[in-house]
Amino acid sequence: MMRRLAVTTGLVTLITLLAPIRPAAAEDWSNWRGPNYDGSTSETNLPTDFSKTKNVKWVAPMPGPSAATPIICGDRVFVSAAVPADEKLLAICLDRKTGKLLWQHQVGSGYQNSDKTNYASPSPVTDGKTVVFLYGQGDLAAFSVDGKRLWSINLQEAYGDFTYQWTYSASPAILFDKLYVQVLQRNTPVHDRGVDGQVSYILALDPATGKELYRHVRPTDAVKESREAYTTPIPYTANGKKQFIITGGDVLTGHDPETGKELWRWGTYNPGHREVWWRLVPTAVIGDGVALVCAPKKAPIYAIDLKDASLKWQSPDRSVLTSDVPTPLFYQGKFFVLSDLRRALSRIEPQTGKIEWTTELPGFYKWRSSPTGADGKIYFMNHHADVIIVDPADGKIVSQIAMGEESDDNTRSSIAAAHGNLFIRTNGALYCIGD
Repeated sequence: MMRRLAVTTGLVTLITLLAPIRPAAAEDWSNWRGPNYDGSTSETNLPTDFSKTKNVKWVAPMPGPSAATPIICGDRVFVSAAVPADEKLLAICLDRKTGKLLWQHQVGSGYQNSDKTNYASPSPVTDGKTVVFLYGQGDLAAFSVDGKRLWSINLQEAYGDFTYQWTYSASPAILFDKLYVQVLQRNTPVHDRGVDGQVSYILALDPATGKELYRHVRPTDAVKESREAYTTPIPYTANGKKQFIITGGDVLTGHDPETGKELWRWGTYNPGHREVWWRLVPTAVIGDGVALVCAPKKAPIYAIDLKDASLKWQSPDRSVLTSDVPTPLFYQGKFFVLSDLRRALSRIEPQTGKIEWTTELPGFYKWRSSPTGADGKIYFMNHHADVIIVDPADGKIVSQIAMGEESDDNTRSSIAAAHGNLFIRTNGALYCIGD
């Protein structure tokens, strides 16, 4: 069933001062949200007609589940896994062309401290020389792309116990030749985890050596769970000046990459910080000079004008336009918001917030993977590993393909597109799909 509706909010304003930083290797998928840091890629010739057996170039069995997105760089694919039987946390490298295992290392141990996820939720990241893996109990490890272990630390041992109600799962980022890890956490213990007085911080390291470059404390007036965020730093340029933004603790902030110093702050989507259970999952996404911020749990979406860090528009209360878990997509000049709570995908005009179409999604499993835009199509997956392909022009569902096993649930990885292929990570396997 498909339902379309249109809502116009705000005024049309032309703003083109800001643009995401775009690396040269657009055919790779080197970080969680892809080459443009917004879920999109310029890849073409991707299939729409496939299954677990049709148009499969290879399939690699996985030793355990992971919510991490596959990372593709050159002829290598990097994936994480949490092995429930012996509680190993693995860093895995496969050959992109064949799926053959090239190397595998145990990085840490443990499986989960919540039945909602596991420790292999953060996505790896690579700059083409070094690949970095991060896990929910704090193990951070770097390898050469050929598998040589370069360095490792445990963030909890180095900087204090994580203070989260849920499992830490922020993905690292390599930006401006630095490795960034953000830990946005509460300041009081919860469920016998954490310590009093913990601070939230941004950590910058040398990717090749692990040397600390700085640790910047990021303050917030948020309360309890609303201090917690599972977001990732996103880069952009403003008038030629490099910055990165992070979301969490009820605010959006911009930072100097060289020092971590806060340059500006917008907030809040939680007036008076009255909501104390608003942990934040979706990362902000940048498009057309606007940063889109999703407040949690059926709350509105906010568009921040990055020219002056002001509110440009917000979606109406109780609108279909809301997202609790998936990070939105910016593709072909539009925002695409996947609402796991409203079970719908919507296309949004960036400058006004106008909803140009909304498509209701089938089935009863949750749709929580962040959407991917490639080859004139939008790809995403539900907890059962059913893949949906949507036409961005009109919201029509092009295909629905079952890629998981009959008993699968809590499949959370997003789909990566690189080198003419789709990479689909289910709980038990990694599929390389191509015509």
